[in-house]
Amino acid sequence: MLIIAFESSARPASVAVLEVCDTSADSCKHKLLGQYFQNNGFSHSRTLMSMAETLLKSLNLKPADIGLAAVARGPGSFTGIRIGVSAVKGLAWGLDIPVCGVSTLEAMARQTRLPGTIICPVMDARRSQVYNALFKWHGDKLKRLRDDRAISIDELSEDLKHYGEPFMFVGDGTEVCKKSISDNNLHDTPEILHYQTAYGVALAALHAKPISSEELEPSYLRPSQAERERNSVNN
Repeated sequence: MLIIAFESSARPASVAVLEVCDTSADSCKHKLLGQYFQNNGFSHSRTLMSMAETLLKSLNLKPADIGLAAVARGPGSFTGIRIGVSAVKGLAWGLDIPVCGVSTLEAMARQTRLPGTIICPVMDARRSQVYNALFKWHGDKLKRLRDDRAISIDELSEDLKHYGEPFMFVGDGTEVCKKSISDNNLHDTPEILHYQTAYGVALAALHAKPISSEELEPSYLRPSQAERERNSVNN
């Protein structure tokens, strides 16, 4: 089976195609066939489907070859998430295939194999907050320690002290967090792990339950600025 995955939850955008060779209960062998990644600030609505078309063509594949579409459904940029989710819903509906909407934060963690270390995905949510969750690898299994959340950097610092274990930031909030959180347990983050990728989305989809395109919905975690302003006026 082939999975096409989309990541548009932040400034970078990417599309990946993953070949799943074995879907038995005890094994899930897979191979990344290709990934198209760009971080040039262009609108995702302008580039995302064009990237998918180019990637499939370069791999000598047709849309009909795809068996599952996956997308980062949030948290992240409200506009970016809407674009990604809408693209996948439309693609899956047209091809009559199932979809997987996965946590952006889990997808980031699945790119990072570092046993004995807490994986701390962070996305800059502005206003001194980050979107965050905590994970830890136990052999080949990724254990979730904290649910997806919007949390202040100060609160995150206290939470990490509670664990008292080595940890590593991943995601575009890494530099923001490192300016405020100084800890001897903090590992350096390779630059490549500052970015969310569609490859991570595809990996997370291997552990998610496929659903119909009609069931796919974004996960924002908090109201948009427009919603907050409207609520403040109404109150």
